[in-house]
Amino acid sequence: QVHLVESGGGLVQAGGSLRLSCVVTERYYTFNSYAMGWFRQAPGKEREFVVAISGNGDRTVYADSVRGRFTISRDNAENTVYLQMNSLKPEGTASYSCAARATHEVPRDSWSYDYWGQGTQVTVSS
Repeated sequence: QVHLVESGGGLVQAGGSLRLSCVVTERYYTFNSYAMGWFRQAPGKEREFVVAISGNGDRTVYADSVRGRFTISRDNAENTVYLQMNSLKPEGTASYSCAARATHEVPRDSWSYDYWGQGTQVTVSS
């Protein structure tokens, strides 16, 4: 069983920053076996890919909308993945969820991920 818990969301003004964390607990594989992704979903909209990182952290994939402003990283010793979000925009208001899949790939598609957290709300005021 794999359990993901996000934290770090909140209310921030446009142009501000937030750092999200996702702590993973798992029983059968080591954390570095999992590719990790961040997705977001705003009310009334479909879930959107944000960024993903490979198990050992050597490969990352970013959505065009966040490249240059967001940074994903991971600490495999702490079973944690981070999302540093800078220069936030009001359109970034959404529930942000992390996801995990035991794979060597770095998936962008939500259906590629097997495990999901409950999400943390990010609200960006204009």
